[in-house]
Amino acid sequence: MIKKVEGEMNGTKDVSKKHFIDSSILSKYLEKNIPNFSGSLKIEEFIGGQSNPTYLLKTENSSYVLRRKPPGVLLKTAHAVNREFEVISALNKTNVPVPKAYIHCEDEDLIGTEFFVMEYIEGTVIWESHIPHGSETDRFEIYASMNETIANLHSVDPYKIGLENFGKPGNYVARQVSRWTKQYRNSETEEISSMNNLINWLPENLPSEKPTRLVHGDFSLTNVIVNTENNKIASILDWELSTLGDPVADFSYHCLQYFINPILSDPQKCKELNIPNLNEYVEMYIENSEFEISESEWNTYMAFSMFKLAAILQGITGRVRDGTAAGKDADKLFPQTLMLADLGWTFVK
Repeated sequence: MIKKVEGEMNGTKDVSKKHFIDSSILSKYLEKNIPNFSGSLKIEEFIGGQSNPTYLLKTENSSYVLRRKPPGVLLKTAHAVNREFEVISALNKTNVPVPKAYIHCEDEDLIGTEFFVMEYIEGTVIWESHIPHGSETDRFEIYASMNETIANLHSVDPYKIGLENFGKPGNYVARQVSRWTKQYRNSETEEISSMNNLINWLPENLPSEKPTRLVHGDFSLTNVIVNTENNKIASILDWELSTLGDPVADFSYHCLQYFINPILSDPQKCKELNIPNLNEYVEMYIENSEFEISESEWNTYMAFSMFKLAAILQGITGRVRDGTAAGKDADKLFPQTLMLADLGWTFVK
C-alpha cells in the first residue's frame, strides 16, 4: 500500500499571521453548530497549495477541516467556498467520495472571512504523477481508482441531488469555447496561428451533446486523498471550479496530464512504472462510464481541452504584460501556450 509522505507540500504547519483564526471564538461557534463538538481546540494550517486557506481543527475527540476565503479584497465570484459547501453537501447523498459537510458560515465577522467545516479524511495527497515512492502495484491501483472515481462522479444526475441550479444546462463546450476565445483575445500578446485555427474550427465541430453532469473542473492526482490502506480514492478535494457541464470534457481536461507531464507522455515509461498509458486510461473511462466516445470525437475533446488550457496560460501572460500577474514564473508560460495550441490543432487538422 502507498506510504504517507510528509514533506514540502504535505502535512500541516503553525497558522500564519495572515491566516490567523481566534480558536476560542471558533470553538464556541462550532460547539453550538456541530453535534458532539467539544473539548479544547487546536488549529493548524495545511501546507499544500490551495487558493482557499485550509485548516486542520483538532479536539481531544475528533478532527475536522475548515476551508475559508482568503483575507483581503477579492473578486466577487472568486474563492466561492459557498459553492464548494453546496456541492459537497449534495454529494453526501451519493457514493462519490467526499467529506461529510458540517456547517457553512457566511458571517465574516466571526473569523474574518466566510468559511465552512467538513469531516477530516485520513490518507495522503500525492504531488508527483509518477508516484515515485509507490510500488508498481500501488501506481496501477491508484490510477485505476482515480479513473473509477471520476467516472463515478460523472454518473451522478445533478437534478436528483438538488444541484439543478448549480450551472447552466447544455451547450457546455460551445459556451466554454466562446468564453475562452474572448479571454484569449483580451490577453493576446502575439499571434499564434494554431490558436486562431482552433478558434475558427471548434465552434463548427462541437462534440455531440452529452447528458448534463456535475464536472469538477480540475480533477487530478493532487486534488484527491488516497487511502493508504487500500490505494482507493478516499476523497475528492478542491471543488471551487465545479459546475454543471459535459462530463467527457471534464475527463479530457483531466487527461492533459498525459501531454504535459514528461513521464506520463512516454508510453514506455508508463509501462515500466505500471501506470496506464493514455489509450488504456481512456478505455478504462469508457468502460467505467456510460459514454461512448469515437476516436474522432475524442480528438475534438482533446483539442478543446488544449485550447482551454492554452487560453488560461495566455491569460497569465497577458497579466504579465499588464503588470498584474503574481508568481515568479508567470512570464515564462508563453512557450507552453504555443505548445498546447500547436498540439491541439494537430489532433483535428
